[in-house]
Amino acid sequence: MPSLQVITLGCSKNTVDTEHLLAQVDGVYDIVPADFDGKVDVLLINTCGFIGDAKEESIQTILEQVQSARAGKVYVFGCLSQRYADSLPGLIPEVDGWFGAREIDPVLKALGVEPDRSKDTVRHFPGSSYAFLKISEGCDRRCSYCAIPYIRGAHRSVPMELLVKEAEGLAAKGVKELVVIAQDTTFYGLDLYGKRCLAALLHKLSQVDGIEWIRLHYSYPAGFPEDVLDEMASNPKICKYMDIPLQHVSDKVLENMHRGVDGQWTRELIRKMRSRVKGIVLRTTMIVGHPGEGKKDFEELLDFVREARFERLGAFTYSEEEGTWGARNLKDSIPSRTKAERLSRLMYLQGGISLEFNRSRIGSTERVLVDSLSSGVYVCRSQWESPEVDGEILLHYDKAMGPDPQALVGQFVNVRITGADEYDLIAEYIN
Repeated sequence: MPSLQVITLGCSKNTVDTEHLLAQVDGVYDIVPADFDGKVDVLLINTCGFIGDAKEESIQTILEQVQSARAGKVYVFGCLSQRYADSLPGLIPEVDGWFGAREIDPVLKALGVEPDRSKDTVRHFPGSSYAFLKISEGCDRRCSYCAIPYIRGAHRSVPMELLVKEAEGLAAKGVKELVVIAQDTTFYGLDLYGKRCLAALLHKLSQVDGIEWIRLHYSYPAGFPEDVLDEMASNPKICKYMDIPLQHVSDKVLENMHRGVDGQWTRELIRKMRSRVKGIVLRTTMIVGHPGEGKKDFEELLDFVREARFERLGAFTYSEEEGTWGARNLKDSIPSRTKAERLSRLMYLQGGISLEFNRSRIGSTERVLVDSLSSGVYVCRSQWESPEVDGEILLHYDKAMGPDPQALVGQFVNVRITGADEYDLIAEYIN
């Protein structure tokens, strides 16, 4: 069989796209690992085109690969080529084909493979204790700074029965945790069922044999379906963890962002989450330096973070993205140095909050999922750590755990937390 390799850049949603694509070509091509650096017949590059750094990484990867001449053919697909379909072929003519983020079937046909709809729920999965489950595509929101709706198109939910079937297939491959993702998970179901159905979907997924944890990401605050909180509070398989990108709290900045909520709504939603789901851990993201963010707006954001005490928080400086409403209508007038200073102040504040939360867990017993083993150290997570974005719980192997160190990988164990820093924790085995 001819050999094929996929290099996947960007977010977890791209990872899911790659795994679906590879399931279609499995048996037709010899699929080599993503880190393989030898000769291949076909190389696919799944790109990201969301923000400046991601675009630069994608372009640099494409240039490096075509210059290496290690692939017979090079095809590029994903967000970057969707966003710049008119200009990229002329700039990098060595690429044999360019395809957008919504053109998986054309990629398959370029590979000589006819799409098989019976394989739509199948993933070429490399093996892991967790897997991302993409429940919808596209976004109907029009946040002023975001290019995703122009790249990925309108919101389209995946039918519930197909998601359950996909989850069953992942569980059969040893997956214990599903990380539910989309551009906006809380919008799920509106297009198919006429109402938000995220809570119902979570309940159905929790009934899949073998799945022990379900984690929710990318929950948009406006119109948040509160029955999700009820499902989370009552269903032991739903992690008491919520990723909800808030972006800001100032009324003026939120209005400029077109977020559809104000500061009071945001504070009340956080209060509901804390009160209705006991022990919930909240993860959010913030943007600093957005056009219109004055000193008072930024100080209000700091006060809000002190008040809400998010256990997890990431932040970014505003970057103007061509094609967005913000780029057309708002002047990016805040100096880069000011943006960087604000980001530093926010993350310094958050560092103390995260450290306090982690230290509060010292001495507690927690159930963790063992993701991997390296140099005698297990990398684990509790329900309060999401893979790839949060810290980890580190556990040293000793003979009391059994004669085969690898046997615990992919399993749940009980540990006692013995140490903590801002990001990671240290634990000892108590099973």
